[in-house]
Amino acid sequence: MALKNYMSQLIVVICSCLLATASSLNFSFPAVFNFGDSNSDTGGLAAGVAFPVGPPNGQTYFHEPSGRFCDGRVVIDFLMDAMDHPFLNPYLDSVGAPSFQTGCNFATGGATILPANAGARNPFSFNIQVAQFARFKARVLQLLAEDKKLEKYLPSEDYFKQGLYMLDVGQNDLDGAFNSKTEDQVMAFIPTILSQFEAGIQRLYNEGARNFWIHNTGPLGCIARIIATFGTDSSKLDQVGCVRSHNSAANNFNLRLHDLCTNFQDQFPDVNVTYVDIFSVKLDLIANYSQYGFKEPLAACCGYGGPPLNFDNRVACGETKNLSGSTVSATPCNNTAEYVNWDGNHYTEALFGIEADNYVVNGSVIINLDRQRRLKRGGAHKKLNPHALRASRRNTSGYFVLCFLSHLPGFFLSLTSRIKLSLKS
Repeated sequence: MALKNYMSQLIVVICSCLLATASSLNFSFPAVFNFGDSNSDTGGLAAGVAFPVGPPNGQTYFHEPSGRFCDGRVVIDFLMDAMDHPFLNPYLDSVGAPSFQTGCNFATGGATILPANAGARNPFSFNIQVAQFARFKARVLQLLAEDKKLEKYLPSEDYFKQGLYMLDVGQNDLDGAFNSKTEDQVMAFIPTILSQFEAGIQRLYNEGARNFWIHNTGPLGCIARIIATFGTDSSKLDQVGCVRSHNSAANNFNLRLHDLCTNFQDQFPDVNVTYVDIFSVKLDLIANYSQYGFKEPLAACCGYGGPPLNFDNRVACGETKNLSGSTVSATPCNNTAEYVNWDGNHYTEALFGIEADNYVVNGSVIINLDRQRRLKRGGAHKKLNPHALRASRRNTSGYFVLCFLSHLPGFFLSLTSRIKLSLKS
């Protein structure tokens, strides 16, 4: 009887995963409105406060600086390309007569969820980005009412409801908290951070947003700057070489974020919330870097100092400085595709491309909470645990799915030509 019940649960998991994947791979949105930090900034901070994002940033794809904290494209660029849309223009950049017909990017490097303090280099925290969106929408509708020809350059009124609202923010809140708080204090501070996030998505809902893609935060402890600052004692590192405390905080943040997303979906049945597990993708790429063609999982491509991290906080990527009487430069590596990390703080285009592929092509890190809610009403699901199951990321067909179900820990599911189940000890 126990075996029969166990197998029944497995069948439910498989069916639920298939349904979630089919629902989540919808990339037919007419417009995208993006909110976040440097992981998806396409020039907002450079335009907003003239923040220097000079060479060699942009060298791989644009062959010149593009305002992105990367050697080329960031994840939002790949997603826009997958929808056959042009790259998103930053809200703050008015030079060059930008088109906003298929959306607008409010993300800025260094942005936090919590309101920025007076001394912050980036004043465009999440609440400001949401306020900018509200003004953007109101101004667009006003202009369209005056001249319909402007639909060539501006999103139509329907696009605001039909569009996709992407959010990837919170990493800088955790990063900054560790500068003045212990690990336990950071953990206790996470609900305060997320209460501000919840207020932001609530306002977006009130403005008409219905389709949300919410990225969790990545493995903060695997960033070269964090390792150089907090990982000098090897006992503080995990088996991958990342700072354990920072990754624990990121995991805690993500678990609470998932609960927040689930509650938001339940509270507003007319929304479609998709939770994207970026943490798992990036950590997998770092831990299994050679399987993806990388040679350096942690070291900065563009930096100074040599192995193991090639990072010195005194010399930023592209800079030349005098240190102790010697002239030194932080220069880029010969092949950025061999590196996960770009400049000690941000990732390479190579990583962002694989990251996007994981849920544009494979759907491996997506859970559609609207689909889950409807299944749950039918009695199919228990409460989700976003870290209970992990997907097999290497397969022959290039098609697999990640499901988060707490009642079957230890199992992972991969979708190849047929479903294969493997039990992990």
